[in-house]
Amino acid sequence: MAKFDAGPPITRPALRRDEVVSGIKDYIVRNQLRPGDPLPTEAELCEAVGASRSSVREAVKTLSALDIVDVRHGHGTYVGRMSLNALVESLAFRGLLTSEDDHLVLGQVVEIRQTIEQGLAPQVADGLDDEQLATLRRLADGMAEAAERGEDYLELDRQFHLLLMEPLHNDLIQQLTGAFWEVQSIVTPTLGAAHKEALTLTASLHLAIVEAAEAHDIAALRNAVAAHYAPIRELIASAKSVKA
Repeated sequence: MAKFDAGPPITRPALRRDEVVSGIKDYIVRNQLRPGDPLPTEAELCEAVGASRSSVREAVKTLSALDIVDVRHGHGTYVGRMSLNALVESLAFRGLLTSEDDHLVLGQVVEIRQTIEQGLAPQVADGLDDEQLATLRRLADGMAEAAERGEDYLELDRQFHLLLMEPLHNDLIQQLTGAFWEVQSIVTPTLGAAHKEALTLTASLHLAIVEAAEAHDIAALRNAVAAHYAPIRELIASAKSVKA
């Protein structure tokens, strides 16, 4: 069994929940644990952070909600995937709360997504290989076909934008891309249902991104990304003007 560094004993009688949360996080860092590694037993955690079982359980619930730990009932507690699920839920909820006001959160999310994709256009244009380009084109074609049937294509859209960032080999950028995409997909319906014409336009704008990437044309890729986000920006501006 692996030896864990419990650190100096903590003797304070009644730690607040945030202190116990910090203690468990410090424990993970101190022992250089990685996602998927098992944490010690509840009793050992109590001793390590100097807290009661009930305090440790509450702290673990908090950390589980943040995906810092993963509680597998019947198996134990493990270091979590450190995903951005909590960020997605928080931003999406804020976006839904403000949707009838000025769509501030949605506008900010769109701006961030466009900034990331335009700013990284040189690496994307240079890094996409033939297989990735072919997959992007298939996804864009699939969107066009779904639009022709009047069907939504959210999953194809998600895959498209994740794949666009794949050449960077940067896990955090991938996670941010997925997180902001998810927030936008949750909040955008508050602007109204997408019509077949809007679905067709969006599909064609994805195809333009593919064509620019295939040509390894950085300027064209940046322009195509801007054009892709223009319709949602116009919808947000329209919603603001109607509210005013």
